[in-house]
Amino acid sequence: MEGCAMGLGGQAANGLGAQRFLETPHSSSLSNGGIENGQECDGASAAVAATCPYSMHRVPTNSLSGRESSRDSMSVHAAQLRAASALARRPEMALRTDDEDSLQHQGELGLSPGLASPVHPDTLRHFRPHASPNPHSLGRATLEVESSRLTFLRSPTPDGSSLFLDSSTTPWLRNDSGDLENQAPVDTVTWQASSIPHKPCEPPACPALNPTSSSKSRDVEYSRVCIRGPPYVGPTDLEESAGILLEALVLRMDYMARSCQPFCFTTAHALTGDPSKSPLPAEANGRGRLRSSTSTRSASPPPAAPVPPKFENVVVPNVDHSAKFGRPVMKDGVVYMQDPETEKDTVWLNQPLWSDFIDDFNVLLALSVHGPVKSFAFRRLSYLGLRFEMHTLLNEGREVAAGKKCPHRDFYNVRKVDTHVHAASWMNHKHLLRFMKKKARTEDATLVCQDPGSSPMSLGDVFESLNLTPHHLSVDMLDVHADRNTFHRFDKFNLKYNPFGQSRLREIFLKSDNYVQGKFFAHLLREVIDDLEESKYQMAEPRLSIYGRSRSEWNKLSSWAVTNDMCSSNVRWLIQVPRLYNVYKAKGQVQNFQGVLDNIFLPLFEATLEPSKHPDLFRFLTEVAGFDSVDDESKPETAYLTKDTPTPENWNSDMNPPYAYYLYYMYANITALNNLRKSLGYNTFSLRPHCGEAGPVHHLAAAFLLADNISHGLLLRKVPALQYLYYLAQIGVAMSPLSNNSLFLDYHRSPLPEFRARGLQISLSTDDPLMFHFTKEPLIEEYSIAAQVWKLGSADMAELARNSVLMSDFPHAVKQHWLGRYYDKEGVEGNDIRCTNLPDIRVAYRHETLLEELDALRGGMEDVDAYVTPKNKFSKTSVSKEGS
Repeated sequence: MEGCAMGLGGQAANGLGAQRFLETPHSSSLSNGGIENGQECDGASAAVAATCPYSMHRVPTNSLSGRESSRDSMSVHAAQLRAASALARRPEMALRTDDEDSLQHQGELGLSPGLASPVHPDTLRHFRPHASPNPHSLGRATLEVESSRLTFLRSPTPDGSSLFLDSSTTPWLRNDSGDLENQAPVDTVTWQASSIPHKPCEPPACPALNPTSSSKSRDVEYSRVCIRGPPYVGPTDLEESAGILLEALVLRMDYMARSCQPFCFTTAHALTGDPSKSPLPAEANGRGRLRSSTSTRSASPPPAAPVPPKFENVVVPNVDHSAKFGRPVMKDGVVYMQDPETEKDTVWLNQPLWSDFIDDFNVLLALSVHGPVKSFAFRRLSYLGLRFEMHTLLNEGREVAAGKKCPHRDFYNVRKVDTHVHAASWMNHKHLLRFMKKKARTEDATLVCQDPGSSPMSLGDVFESLNLTPHHLSVDMLDVHADRNTFHRFDKFNLKYNPFGQSRLREIFLKSDNYVQGKFFAHLLREVIDDLEESKYQMAEPRLSIYGRSRSEWNKLSSWAVTNDMCSSNVRWLIQVPRLYNVYKAKGQVQNFQGVLDNIFLPLFEATLEPSKHPDLFRFLTEVAGFDSVDDESKPETAYLTKDTPTPENWNSDMNPPYAYYLYYMYANITALNNLRKSLGYNTFSLRPHCGEAGPVHHLAAAFLLADNISHGLLLRKVPALQYLYYLAQIGVAMSPLSNNSLFLDYHRSPLPEFRARGLQISLSTDDPLMFHFTKEPLIEEYSIAAQVWKLGSADMAELARNSVLMSDFPHAVKQHWLGRYYDKEGVEGNDIRCTNLPDIRVAYRHETLLEELDALRGGMEDVDAYVTPKNKFSKTSVSKEGS
C-alpha cells in the first residue's frame, strides 16, 4: 500500500524469525558490484544487538561462489532465527538504526519469549542505547514503515535501545535526487564488525494515540495498527473531499442541536476543536451521549436501578402554559406559537425553513455522487475493514481473556435492547396462536365486533362464522410467517398481519382501537412484557401506530396505554407514522397533507401546554421515546423536491408526498415540540425512521440530516460517501438480517458484518418476530443466528449489545445502571466491563480509529475553520421571546 504502514503493538507470538532484515548502509562502498553506497538491501530474518562497541557494515553474499553462497545464506537464515529468540530472552540487548529517514511511521507490537538459541556472531550489529521518550512503551515493539513500502519492527527495551526487524518484500535504491528506485533482488547478506559510529534517533509518537483521546485509552495495552506517510490520493482530491465531508458533518451537528437530539461528542469535539464552541448542549435529551471525558473512571459500582415507572406515579401539573407561550397554530406544515388576539408569533421554537433544508439536502445529494468523495470514502472504508481484521487477528485472544476475567457477566446477562420492533408483531406465531385459542375457550361470549346495520358478534360467533374450531387450529393454518413468496412483495408481507388470512381477527387481537377498546391486544402485549421482565436483561422499544386520520387518535391510544398499564422498566414506546396520505385522501378522511400533520402534532402541543386537560396523554408521553416513519420504501416517488414544492396546506393531490417531504415535516414539528418541552422540563423525542431498506438512496441523505438513528440501512452498502459519513457521525443503524432475508436481501449478502467491522454503530433488532422468528426469545434468536453465520466472538456480541443500549432512548439513569456510571464519556472512560462484558481493548480501538479518521479529514484542510463554523441560521436560542 503506497505511503501507508501498519504498526502493531503489545505482545506478539513466537516465530518472528520469519521476518527479513533491512538496513540502510553506511558510507562505505562495497566491491564486486554487489551493493553500492545508499542501497537498501533485502536480508534474512532478524538482527539482534550485543553490548560490544562496534557498528556493522555489510558484505554482499553475491561475492561468494555458487554452493558456498547458498550454504552460507542458509546458515545466516538459521542464525537470524536464533537471534530473534535470543532478543526475547535478553531484553537488555538493543539495536539502533543509522538512517533516520526510514523511521517515519510506527505502530506497536510486543515480543514474547519462547526460543532458546544462541546468537550467531555474523548477525550482530550494535546501536547506542538512548533514553526512552515514553516509559510506558518499554517491552513493546513497533512496526515502522517508510512511505516507500519498507517495513520495520522496532522493539524498545528497558534500557532504551531498539531492535529492528524488516518485513519488506522489495529492495530499493536511492538515487542522487533522494528518490527510491526498484532494483533487482539481492541475495542474503552477512554482517561484519566495524568501528563506524551510529547516530541515535528518537522514535516518533504513535499516531493512534491522539492528544484528544483520554489517558485511559492510551493506557490500554493491545496491538495497535497505525498509519503514517503521505496521502494515497492527490492533495487536491484530498482537500476537496475533506472539505465536503466536514461541511456535511457540521450540517448534521447543527440539525441535531436545533432539534435537541444527540450528536457524537467525539466527532463534535474534532469538528470544533473545543467543546465550548459546539452548538450542542452539554447533554441532549437527558440521554448522556454528549459529555466529554474529563474525569477518571471510578472503581465504584454502577448506580442502583431506578424505580420502575408507573403511570399512576406521574404527577400531572395543573397549569396552563399557553398564557406564557400562546396557542399552537399550524402554518405551512409547521407548528408555531401565536398570541390568539394579535395572531403574532410569541416564541421562536427553532423551526427550520424549507428552503434551508432543500439547500442542505442538495449538498448531501451532490456529495453522494461526487467522484473524488466517492473514491476517498471507498478507500477509507476498505481500509477500516482491513484494519479491523488485523486488529482481530492480533487481539482476539486478549479480548477473550479480558471477558473471562470479568465475573458474573456473559452474553446472557448483559443488557440488550431490541431497538426496532413493531408492537403488532412483537410475539412469535406460536405465542399468538396459543393466546387466540385460550381466548376462544375462556371469552367466547365476549362481544368483540359489530358490522354496520347488524347486532354485535361474540368471539365464539366470529370463529364459527370463519369455520374455525379452536381445538383444530395450528401454526400452519395461522399463516402469519413470512416465506419465499414475500421476497420483494411488500404487499403480500402486509397480508401476513391477518391471522388465518382474516382482517377481522387482526382487528380484534392486534389493534388498540376496536370494539373491545384493545383489551385483547393489551393482554397479549402484557404477556410479552412479562416475558421480558422475567428475562431481566432484554429490553425493547416497540412501535405503536398513529395514522393522522383523526385528532382523537392520541387520546384513544393514551387511554388504552394508561388503562391497561402498558408501562415497564424494560420497555420504551415509539410512535410510528405510516406514510399513507394518499389512502386517507382517497377515502376523504383528510383534505390535504397538512390535515395529517394537524392530527399528529397539535394534540401533543396541547397536552404539553395544558396537561390537566389531557392527563392520560401527558402521562403516556413520559414513556414515549420518539417517532418512526414506516411504509414500503420501494414505492416509486414521482415528485422532485425543490424550494417551490407545494407546502402541506397546498398539497391536496392524490399523490403521496416523497419520503424526504414526510421526514422534513416530522422533523420540523418534533423540533418545535422538543424545544417547547425542554423549556418546561419535560422529556423530549427523537426521530428514528425506517430508512435504507429499499428504494432510492437519497432517503439516507435526508435521514443523515434529520434523524437520530435509522432502522435497516441496507442501501448504505451502495453509497460509500454516505456510509462513511454515517461512520464519522456514529449514527446508529438497527439492522434486522432475518427480516431482510425474507423481504429484500438474502442473509449471506447482508452488509451487517461489513458495517460492524468498519466501525458503524450497529445493533441487532427483530423487526417482526411474528413473521420471522420461532422461539420465545426472538432477540436472542437473532443474536445466535448472526453469531453462527458470521462467527462472532464474545466481544463482538457484547459490542452489539452495548451499541443497542447506547442507541436506545431509555433514560440516562437507567443507562447508568446498565452500562456503568460514566457510560456517556468518550472511549475507555465510558466502558465498564463489569456491566457490559466488553473489553477495554475493543472500546479503545474503536475510539482511537475514529479519532484518526477525523484527524485525517482535518489534516487534509488548509482552512478547517471555514468548514466547521456553525451557520448563523442555527444560532438562535431554543426558546426566546419575539424581539428579545
